[in-house]
Amino acid sequence: MDEQASRPGSSSPRPNKRRSWQGLPMERAIAFLLFLCAAVSVLTTIGIVGFLVWEAAQFFADVPIIDFITGTKWTPLFASKHFGVLALVAGTVLTAIGAMIVALPLGLLSAIFMSEYAPERIRRLVKPVLEVLAGIPTIVYGFFALLFITPLLRDVSGEISVFNGLSASIVMGIMILPMVSSLSEDAMRAVPRSLREGAYALGATKLEVSTRVVLPAALSGIVASFILAMSRAIGETMIVTIAAGQNPNFTLNPLVPIETMTAFIAQVSQGDLPTGTLEFKTIFAVALTLFAFTLLMNLLSQYIVSRFREVYE
Repeated sequence: MDEQASRPGSSSPRPNKRRSWQGLPMERAIAFLLFLCAAVSVLTTIGIVGFLVWEAAQFFADVPIIDFITGTKWTPLFASKHFGVLALVAGTVLTAIGAMIVALPLGLLSAIFMSEYAPERIRRLVKPVLEVLAGIPTIVYGFFALLFITPLLRDVSGEISVFNGLSASIVMGIMILPMVSSLSEDAMRAVPRSLREGAYALGATKLEVSTRVVLPAALSGIVASFILAMSRAIGETMIVTIAAGQNPNFTLNPLVPIETMTAFIAQVSQGDLPTGTLEFKTIFAVALTLFAFTLLMNLLSQYIVSRFREVYE
């Protein structure tokens, strides 16, 4: 008999059989509870989308969808009814673009300051102050736009109406500023320190490091923050309802009253119309259009993050 084979313990050790987490009753219960939480979220989303599609389908049974998506006059509450949603889309896009014009440069510059220039003590002070803007109720922003920003604009130009898209855009840009600033700063702070040190070793200045090294490396996160902020602006209700007016105009002039999709939904949802009427069903068609807008923006954001994400080892 082989001596090595006869030694005790010379055979390969048998692996210890550990009880997998699937075999533990408590772990299985926790896993099932977590699954239920995820399932509730998914089923809720499916239920909302299904409800919107069902109600909108009843509206489109009476109104041709071509007239809905190509018409430029929106007067469903008048005697002469027109259902061209482009008037609401124009108001929504106008205020969202105006908000981004305000939020993007201010948010990006503040993110660069907090990420690259500000001492840690200053950063701990400035960032919470910026994020306080996200906690202000939007109805407060709406009255701020109507009672403060609009009078200032009318002092500059008498052609600006009391209700206008410009004041709503400015205040909405202030509202989404913390989102752009915070997400962009997080993306820039995620850039490895070694890239900055390598640039400094080559003689680059702080400005060159910030604009030519950090910004390109964090581009996917920055662009994603822009798109998410624009989605937030598209879905805003109270600011545009109070400051922009309720006059759907197919125009890109920010000095006149306009109406957005969310403002129209809020207007009709106040209970003045009987449930089940064609006029009431318009809110579901508009809501489905708004959902499609925000869904496309979120999908675009996810694509940009996954497509241009930098992976560092």
